[in-house]
Amino acid sequence: MNCLLCHSPYNPIASWRQLLFLEDLDVLCPRCRGLFKLIDGRLCEMCGRPLEEAKPSLCADCLRWQEDEQWGRVLVKNRSVYIYNDWMKEVVALWKFRGDYVIVEAFRRPFSQAFRRHFGRDWHIVPIPLSPERLYERGFNQAEALARLLPFPCFPWLSRKHSEKQSKKSRRERLETDNPFFLSGHPPINGKRIVLIDDIYTTGITVRHAARVLLEAGAAEVGALTLIRA
Repeated sequence: MNCLLCHSPYNPIASWRQLLFLEDLDVLCPRCRGLFKLIDGRLCEMCGRPLEEAKPSLCADCLRWQEDEQWGRVLVKNRSVYIYNDWMKEVVALWKFRGDYVIVEAFRRPFSQAFRRHFGRDWHIVPIPLSPERLYERGFNQAEALARLLPFPCFPWLSRKHSEKQSKKSRRERLETDNPFFLSGHPPINGKRIVLIDDIYTTGITVRHAARVLLEAGAAEVGALTLIRA
């Protein structure tokens, strides 16, 4: 079997447990898998950023969010799987910007485990959408690709207007951007707990914009599960 990223041959069967319990084989070789850095230890209660032991329960960014009357209570929490290290930046460029869709399979098990640990079947899965123009440019929606890794249905309850890429904006510019999200038709949102799926949590404004639309439509609460915490 060849590694999905480096294409080197490797033996995907690491233990008898995989054979006995018919566990899915890892699509990455041990070297490539080991270069990713999982988020663990003490986390910010709101955004999931790793914290030093002496820090308070919220990071500096989330303390600022809490002081903002407009945005402070929009999102109940975000949880992410990986740190945005140099290796992850290379993989994201290959997957997201060069269109190698199949790379998403490398994240199936850790992303599903994070969903079960932090959310679960009571939460309705809603991927962050791309605008039609951005979807045409990239060929696929990376958030939807991640959502489809999960063992529960996902719901296309949001649409998005075209705007400049968020990665090109400063924090202040992102905060002052008009909300690009709107409901797709008349989805049955009232009273539901919703988890937004996206690839990267940076400032948190994208998921908060989306959460606000869902809350105004009657959602009980909105959280987010992202692959990466930048």
